[in-house]
Amino acid sequence: MRLPVEHGASLSGQIAVTLAGAGSAAVLLAAWGFQVFGGLAPCPLCVWQRWPHVVAVVIAACVWRLPAALRQPLLWTGAAAAVTTGLIGVYHTGIERGWWPGPDSCSGAGSDLSALSGADLLDMSAPVNLVMCDEVAWSMLGLSMASWNAVAAFAFGALWILGARRSV
Repeated sequence: MRLPVEHGASLSGQIAVTLAGAGSAAVLLAAWGFQVFGGLAPCPLCVWQRWPHVVAVVIAACVWRLPAALRQPLLWTGAAAAVTTGLIGVYHTGIERGWWPGPDSCSGAGSDLSALSGADLLDMSAPVNLVMCDEVAWSMLGLSMASWNAVAAFAFGALWILGARRSV
């Protein structure tokens, strides 16, 4: 089967963007799989990392159906989405490795248990399923999921940029 190449778009540009969008979809499916089947609930930063992937998937699915005048800005938006999730992944990795503090709402920078009263500890309205952003839930080859997200996202960003440059 041959892919149709529209005027103003190269086949390699379309393939690069398709790979980038498919990569973001694969990352989202993997994250969902870890959550549903692996029992690894996401921390707030993990959820933040997912949204730019969603944007990238939607753009990749729609971009080649648009007129050339609208296509170019969307290709660069896809690249920005990939780089954004990569930067969030680097930020998250830094928190996990203790390079810098994370948000008080999901990292160890909050108040410690010794400062809490018995009534505070028995407060049933407090969140019970808070996942900490500074704890590594899973790693492979010494890299956490946040780190792998950053690596993949920057590769996807390069594919988006290739697609944008080749579709001019």
